[in-house]
Amino acid sequence: TNVLTTHQILKLLHSNIIGDSGRDLLILHGFLGMSDNWKTHAKNWSSLGFRVHLIDQRNHGRSFWSTAFSYDLMADDIAHYCETHQLQEVLILGHSMGGKTAMHLACKYPHLLKAIVIADIAPKKYAPHHQKILQGLSDLDFNQIKSRTESDIFLSSYVTEPGVRMFLLKNLYWVEPGKLGLRINIEVLKDASDAIGKNLSDDAQSLLPCLFVKGELSDYILESDTPLIKHYFPNAEQVTIAEAGHWLHAEIPKLFFDTVTDWLTLQI
Repeated sequence: TNVLTTHQILKLLHSNIIGDSGRDLLILHGFLGMSDNWKTHAKNWSSLGFRVHLIDQRNHGRSFWSTAFSYDLMADDIAHYCETHQLQEVLILGHSMGGKTAMHLACKYPHLLKAIVIADIAPKKYAPHHQKILQGLSDLDFNQIKSRTESDIFLSSYVTEPGVRMFLLKNLYWVEPGKLGLRINIEVLKDASDAIGKNLSDDAQSLLPCLFVKGELSDYILESDTPLIKHYFPNAEQVTIAEAGHWLHAEIPKLFFDTVTDWLTLQI
C-alpha cells in the first residue's frame, strides 16, 4: 500500500545502514538525539548478522526539517522509509521518543513489523519536562558563540549535568568555517513538549511481540504502568536493567545489549 501521498514530496529520512544482509533492525533515537548515538550497538548487532538502520527522525540529525511534528507523522515517516527501502517484517528498537514512535508504528502499520523493543518509555502521557534544556539550546547565539567549549559554558547555566550537556552538544556542527549550527530544528522542537509527551490514543493496540526495557533508576516506566502497557500491547514482556537510568543503553551497555539481543533472537 502507498503510504500517505504527502510523503512523496518529502525527503526520505536520513539513515546509516550498517551491514549488508540479515534481518533488518531499525533503531530510533530519543528526543534531541540522533542516530549516531547508537553506532556502537549497531556495529555489534551487525556483527551478529543483523542489518541495522540507524535512522534520524524528522527535525533531528541529518533528516529533513518540518513545522509538522507528531508521533503520528513520525510513524508515517518510518512506514514510508520501509516502503522505499522495500523492508518487510522488520525489528524495531526505539528509545524514549523513538519508543513512542515505534509504539505508534506498531499500532498503525503492524504488517511492516516482526517485533518491537521499547527502551524506557510507557504509552502514557508525560508532563513537559525539557523546558530548561530547550530554552538553553534556543538561546545559543552562534553569532557570539564560536566554539564547542563556549557552547558548553553557555549551556551550563541551563543544564548542570555535564553528561547531559555532552549529549546535547553532539548536535553542534560547522555550518561553514567559523560558524556553528545545530542539527536539531530547535525552533520547532522548543515548542514540541506537548507533542513529545502525548499518550497513545485509547483505541490503539498491537498484538506484536513486544519488549519493554526499563532502567531500574529511571522513573519513566512505573510499576503502575503495567496494566496500561498490557492494554495497548497484550503480548508485551517487561525487563529491568539493574543500576541504569533513562539512558540505559549508554549507562549499562553490555547488559542492555545482551538483554535485547537474547530477546530479538527468539523472535526471528
